[in-house]
Amino acid sequence: MKNLDIPFDHIAPEQYFYSFEEYKSGVIRIWLNCVRKFNYNDGKPTRSIWGFYSSKKRKYFSPINSKTIGKEVQYENTRNYTAMPIRKTTLEKCFV
Repeated sequence: MKNLDIPFDHIAPEQYFYSFEEYKSGVIRIWLNCVRKFNYNDGKPTRSIWGFYSSKKRKYFSPINSKTIGKEVQYENTRNYTAMPIRKTTLEKCFV
């Protein structure tokens, strides 16, 4: 695997770590991997998609699923668990 040099400084939550893989030419898929073992899958490793990074555009994208790239997001608005934006109702926006 090539050295994937992307600006990514989130700190993984406790018992998690990040992994990066080249998904398509110029697109890097970012995974959030869990260290804990679960009974439902016989202790196999579990992971979820954090998001995507376009090295050509130098931009981050939220995931729709692990194979589909969503909309562009600002890195400052992402969280350590996901790049998906938080959708708030009108009432929730009043309490921020």
